Amino acid sequence: MKNIRWPQRSQLLHLNSKEGKMGYSLPKRQKSFSRLRKKREKLAELPQLSELDVVRHYTRLSHQNYSIDEGFYPLGSCTMKYNPRINEFTAGRQGFLLAHPLCPEEFVQGNLRLMAQLEKYLQEISGFTKVSLQPAAGAQGEYAGIKMIRHHLIERDGVARSKLLIPESAHGTNCATAAMCGYQVTPLKVKDNGIIDPEDVKRLMEDPEVAGLMVTNPNTAGLFESHIQQITEIIHSKGGLVYCDGANLNAMLGVTRPGDAGIDVMHFNQHKTFTTPHGGGGPGCGAVGVSETLIPYLPSPVIAEVNNSYKWDYDRPLSIGPIKDFYGHFLMMVRSHTYISELGREGLSKIGRHAILLANYIRARLTGHFHLSYDRACMHEVVFDDQFQLKNDISTLDIAKKIIDYGYHPPTIYFPLIIKGALMIEPTETESLETIDEFCEALIEIANLAKEDNAKEKHFENCPRGTPFAKVDETEAARNLRLSWRDL
Repeated sequence: MKNIRWPQRSQLLHLNSKEGKMGYSLPKRQKSFSRLRKKREKLAELPQLSELDVVRHYTRLSHQNYSIDEGFYPLGSCTMKYNPRINEFTAGRQGFLLAHPLCPEEFVQGNLRLMAQLEKYLQEISGFTKVSLQPAAGAQGEYAGIKMIRHHLIERDGVARSKLLIPESAHGTNCATAAMCGYQVTPLKVKDNGIIDPEDVKRLMEDPEVAGLMVTNPNTAGLFESHIQQITEIIHSKGGLVYCDGANLNAMLGVTRPGDAGIDVMHFNQHKTFTTPHGGGGPGCGAVGVSETLIPYLPSPVIAEVNNSYKWDYDRPLSIGPIKDFYGHFLMMVRSHTYISELGREGLSKIGRHAILLANYIRARLTGHFHLSYDRACMHEVVFDDQFQLKNDISTLDIAKKIIDYGYHPPTIYFPLIIKGALMIEPTETESLETIDEFCEALIEIANLAKEDNAKEKHFENCPRGTPFAKVDETEAARNLRLSWRDL
């Protein structure tokens, strides 16, 4: 990576302020609005800058961000994939973009029809009986799923039970969701092959307080839970229900359907499978699919088709109620609908197979250079660790910082927790073989550097070295926070 010297003026805007500079021109006020607003007692402490100063400052900052438009994101379990621009074009059409959420139903029939079609697409893809698009993100989809399980158990048995089984290989949000819904977590260990043993599930389900299982499939080690149908049968035989974290659905597209395996409820991460923007806390979509058993408990309202038109159905006495204002984030649904419609059945099936193929290609190329945590075929992601490199005092963190100097965002590190020193790589189906080969060559070169004498000092210390900011002292940053541009 080219070592760029960034000008000092690219630092804080306040430090570049100069008396008399301005970047705006407003007409003189014609009327007094003093009755409508409270006057400031003193001027806001804003920097005085020209328009060009501000434009250059924020442009420089944008160049320091890594983005999918610039390069490969090998983040495992996060699926940072390319979002096709046609999705943005469709979502930007005025009939979608300018529709007010309080419009009468008769004015937005096209929008409601699109939502109903997307629900049916997701039902067919996943094998579930009904889908709600209302949840605003994957974590909220999880929350909706467990709330529905809880409501069903109370309606059926009068009690919600108090525990949920959560495997060590599940996503971390699962534990938080269980706690938010009033459940205690009962850990479920994975075996040496990285997956759940049905016999362990059978033993734990002897406890009448266990409400069911939250399972991630494929799990966070990138492995398919091959006993999933047997496991769901065990859970159901004891009156429990099964929630599946559908974050890794892109590995199953066109290959298998979770609903067919007996799963009762699953959320879809639209950004991970159907190319909506990765929310990062902003507007997202985490649709949730359910079996016949849980349909009465879906978030309210649901879309109903009546005489070739669409309406909102609020008459749902067993519903968990609304969990998002205005039925969810509509423009995210438009993007997913665009992606699915463009690819069709055959295209979606290719996605699943391509994601699996690329991950296993990386596994084959890097095996021998990095220790493979589970030496078996993976699904959408592969997890290595730093056992080989630790012999020369090079850790996973060192590897992650070093690869930044090769122009790549680091893979996910130290997750899942069941793998010590984990280095989790997910190529996604949107990357080319050429990109994957270049990435693998970079990691192989790093593995070779780690074998040299004094490798830490020569090649890994203070990495990354070619970026505007070097390695941050995270401990110092946490202990001595500076949240203001000046010392107060």
